[in-house]
Amino acid sequence: MGMAAPVLVIACGAIARELIRIRELNGWDHVEFQCLPAELHNTPDRIPAAVTGKIEQERQNFEHIFVAYADCGTGGLLDKALNGTGVERIPGAHCYEFFAGSETFHELADEEPGSFYLTDFLVRHFERLVVRGLGLDRQPQLMPMYFGNYKRVVYLAQTDSEELQAMARSHAGFLGLDYSFRFSGDQPLSLLLKPELAE
Repeated sequence: MGMAAPVLVIACGAIARELIRIRELNGWDHVEFQCLPAELHNTPDRIPAAVTGKIEQERQNFEHIFVAYADCGTGGLLDKALNGTGVERIPGAHCYEFFAGSETFHELADEEPGSFYLTDFLVRHFERLVVRGLGLDRQPQLMPMYFGNYKRVVYLAQTDSEELQAMARSHAGFLGLDYSFRFSGDQPLSLLLKPELAE
């Protein structure tokens, strides 16, 4: 049996740890990740150009390229940018959907539409991406504008870490929202990636 052809996955930096774990778990030695900054989520209109720019930069080096981004707030612009490139992306509206699994995510959303979701990455980087990223450290009066319609924080955990759970509860308290914990692990994301990345 020959070596699998190398695959490049252009990914959001917010899911890098999970992707590396999934690659190791599945023995996908032929898969290489190149991650774009997670901060792009604060300016989603810049995601399509960043992704297609990386595709063009690497196209001559890889026969197979895959994009590990959901729509991520681009309003369909990422799909439009990928149209005609021969490169596909992971299905879903955002990473919360592929971390939880589509069915579970939609159940959570139906249960409480006013849910603000956290992942392991967002729990770790809450201060940088949410507090400072949205300017709440400089203008706390913006809190109702950003979070006034939310009712709860749902922590979709990829790892079973007491430390991260304590941090997530603290973040919910900071936002003045109820707290809910849901362990999702890596399996939903792994199942989505398998058809694209398995040898």
